[in-house]
Amino acid sequence: MDKKEKSTLRKLKHKNYEGFLLIIRGIETGIAAGLVCVLFRFLLSKAEEYLYIIINAVKESPLKSALWIAALAVLGIAVSLIIKIEPDSGSSGIPQVTAEIRGIISPKWWKVIIAKLFGSTVSVFSGLSLGREGPSIQFGAMAAKGAAKITRADKTTELRMLSAGAGAGLSAAFNAPLAGVMFVLEEIYKTFDKAVLCMAIVAAVVADFISKLFFGQDTVFSYQSETIPLKWYWLLIIFGIISGLFGAFYNTFMIACRDLFAKIKKIPQWVKFAFVFAVSGIVGLFLPQVLCGGHSMVQLLIAERPGIMIVLGLFAAKFIFGAFSFCSGAPGGTLYPMCVLGAYGGAAFAQAAIALFGMDSALWQDFAVLGMAGLFASIVRAPVTGIILVFEITGNINTLLPLAAVSLISYAVADALGSTPFYTALVERIEQGGNAKAEVKKSEKVLKTYVIPTGSPASGKTIAELDWGKHSVIVSVERGETPITPKGNTELKAGDSLVFMISQRRFAQTCKKIENAINGESGENSK
Repeated sequence: MDKKEKSTLRKLKHKNYEGFLLIIRGIETGIAAGLVCVLFRFLLSKAEEYLYIIINAVKESPLKSALWIAALAVLGIAVSLIIKIEPDSGSSGIPQVTAEIRGIISPKWWKVIIAKLFGSTVSVFSGLSLGREGPSIQFGAMAAKGAAKITRADKTTELRMLSAGAGAGLSAAFNAPLAGVMFVLEEIYKTFDKAVLCMAIVAAVVADFISKLFFGQDTVFSYQSETIPLKWYWLLIIFGIISGLFGAFYNTFMIACRDLFAKIKKIPQWVKFAFVFAVSGIVGLFLPQVLCGGHSMVQLLIAERPGIMIVLGLFAAKFIFGAFSFCSGAPGGTLYPMCVLGAYGGAAFAQAAIALFGMDSALWQDFAVLGMAGLFASIVRAPVTGIILVFEITGNINTLLPLAAVSLISYAVADALGSTPFYTALVERIEQGGNAKAEVKKSEKVLKTYVIPTGSPASGKTIAELDWGKHSVIVSVERGETPITPKGNTELKAGDSLVFMISQRRFAQTCKKIENAINGESGENSK
């Protein structure tokens, strides 16, 4: 047995101080992720600030406007070249992180950070309807990976730090540590692991603290809230259904547009990017409100409370321009633009309810907030994360019950329609495209924990009855606080935590096979 296998086995024996080590790793992850994300937030704030300064300076002059559009086309070409050099620096960043944790890809962490910092900053400076949260999640993960590499952590610890770093990135982007932790479990890691949870909590809190040191403690979205009377709760059901329907449409439309853009291979990538960035310049001259993540749209909504026709018009413009920006593959996130769409959808619904049913006009801002959570739940299919995220970015507890109601209804509607979750669809395309192959160290094994959910086909069966794949072995079964030595005749029950030792050579395929065994799914890739 070589040194790396012995190192892997030692992780099973050090239970006495494992919690301490996880806390230390969480602090490392939080500091690394927090500092990179703070730099990114600073660059984006300056990029957006100078963008509007330039637009105001050139919009009255046709010649200056033409020169500005031409300059943006050149910037688009530069971004396309950066993405060609480092493909995993394009687009949102969230699916790339998920793909790496599943063992599908393994990019160079420092290359991604440098390329993404440049690409995302230039994309926002050019006005593309993209946000900071997706790149922040990827920055957090890559910074954590860098810390793991520098400290020579084993692969199991590195993957845990990647997951925790992703949550720390979201925490630093929105000052939302709880949402960062939940996002790791619900969207990135997709299973419960005490070690990942412990590390993610520490990393998210540390990253949030670092972010607040630089940007203050104000919430991202401030508004005047009112308690929604129970007599209007029936409107929450209708609004939840509408949010679910639109979320399903959003996913289908965005993914279809992305696929269509990718299929146009006759046109070189640099030409596509030059066109997209030039169009962004034209949009900025005529409708600057829809540029970037949507901060100016939020300010307009809260400060001026525009009429329903203006709200719907800006909603449509933001949706179309957001789809155009995202489908190009330019570096930037979709979560905040998605939240802005939700806010405008909620405001429009509230104004219609006020006009048709006599609802109190003071409640319109509450419905704007509910729209954020409802759309997040139906598009991302992570309702708990959406509820917590919106609660943290608004800092208001009065809407917690309505948030839960709208989010869960919206989630159920989108799920019933069979809509593939947004980031799941993007991960599938990364797997099919294969921009980069996973890093493989044949002698090193990875420990990964899975929890058997209620209703799992694995519940009630023995370990020997299930096909876990040739490249994995169950090294521990935890039932509550009681560890059980795994044997072939050990009967599994719902709630059991299974710790697998998986070969890194077949990590992605083996993980999929284990998930299929636990969740009762099947497919060619699991073979």
